[in-house]
Amino acid sequence: MKPFAMNAFLSFALRTALLAGGVGVACLVQAQGLKASSRLLSPAADAAVQASSEPLPADRIVVVVNNEPITQHDIRSRVQRVVQQAARSGSNLPPQAEITRQVTEALILERAQIQLATEQGIRVESAALDDAEQNIARQNQMDVARLHRQLEADGFSVAEFRKNIREQLLVQRLREREVEARVRVTEADVDRFLAQKRDNPGADLQLHIAQILISVPENADAQRLASLMTRAQTVAEKARSGADFGALAREYSDAPDRANGGDLGLRAAERYPVLFVDATRAVKVGGIAGPVRSPAGFHVLKVMGKRVTGLPDATVTQTRARHILLRLSSRLNEAAALAQLAEQRSRIVGGQADFAAVARQISQDGSAAQGGELGWAVPGMFVPEFEEVMNRLAPNEVSQPLVSRFGVHLIQVLERKEVELSAKAQREQLKQLVREQKMEEAYARWIEDVRTGAYVEYRDASQ
Repeated sequence: MKPFAMNAFLSFALRTALLAGGVGVACLVQAQGLKASSRLLSPAADAAVQASSEPLPADRIVVVVNNEPITQHDIRSRVQRVVQQAARSGSNLPPQAEITRQVTEALILERAQIQLATEQGIRVESAALDDAEQNIARQNQMDVARLHRQLEADGFSVAEFRKNIREQLLVQRLREREVEARVRVTEADVDRFLAQKRDNPGADLQLHIAQILISVPENADAQRLASLMTRAQTVAEKARSGADFGALAREYSDAPDRANGGDLGLRAAERYPVLFVDATRAVKVGGIAGPVRSPAGFHVLKVMGKRVTGLPDATVTQTRARHILLRLSSRLNEAAALAQLAEQRSRIVGGQADFAAVARQISQDGSAAQGGELGWAVPGMFVPEFEEVMNRLAPNEVSQPLVSRFGVHLIQVLERKEVELSAKAQREQLKQLVREQKMEEAYARWIEDVRTGAYVEYRDASQ
């Protein structure tokens, strides 16, 4: 099987909780992101969660969510995991009391969603749970046995870890049913989004402009002014007739940037003079504007590029690569596969072996017969762990062995090219952007409804 991307079925929290050098613990508060400030809980809740950082003789119930308790232990253990993970990653965190408040609110939301999923009969099969666990292990370049050892060394039981995965899968399936499945994107939605971005880009507009300046002295009389205007018009006509703009700039421009063809670079529109933005607003890429007058003189402008942040690029980088895949099994563990491919890489790089020949001999992928060739690929076609390594390779470079959810690979990039997307492909990308925007809005409304609909009772910590 080629290393093509699969639909992500783990929440962001689960996928990012496993940090280099150790295995952390996923929790919903990480998916939402700890913020420097958040809305405060009720006074009773404040007192309760503040007390969670104080030593108590026994575990106590702090919050009840639809008759299900959240205890001091639940809050403390979650806070501890958040702090540990932040320490590993070097992230900054708000004060302890604020972390505790946010963790408590996240636990309330988590419990309410899990309860709702259970009420709706949503289930997570053992096979799905096993697949999720295996994917987490593979994405961290380890097998499941090593993952379990890391968890235990981290003070986190395997049973609790699997319970956490199951709950996150439940929540995800609930969201897919309640939010994602109900979001619809029409052609009219795409048209409105595109019109808003293009007609009123605001700070999202980026321009790439080149200029030729025919400077005008401060004391120029009418005759001199007319002569300079004629010179600028002549230059503009030459540019519109197809003459090389850079060469014209080097020959005629009085601006300091003449040496580099008058290229002013790609920058936010607000960083250009308003005169330049207005003059080029209706000009297509490659078109000429002007001459336009400023206090400095007459400007002839060429639109080298336009980009609206938030809109897909009109071009995409395609990569032609090949790979060798060894699948992991009871007969071939990860360490052995890594060692075997490291040896093959040394032979290939040293000129003692040909990549395609080795792929045909030992690769366990369907591409083996073609020497491991995967054809021209666009971004997102392969799984992230494969694509990230591939994107860092220069043409003809061979990667170090890497582990993906499919096994262990060697990758060689053969060539890259920029390809202009068809109008249909660009519109599909726009449709996906609109869908993501609508899903975020729908999710925000839905999660607020879940929180409002849950019965939440804050218990006094001193009870």
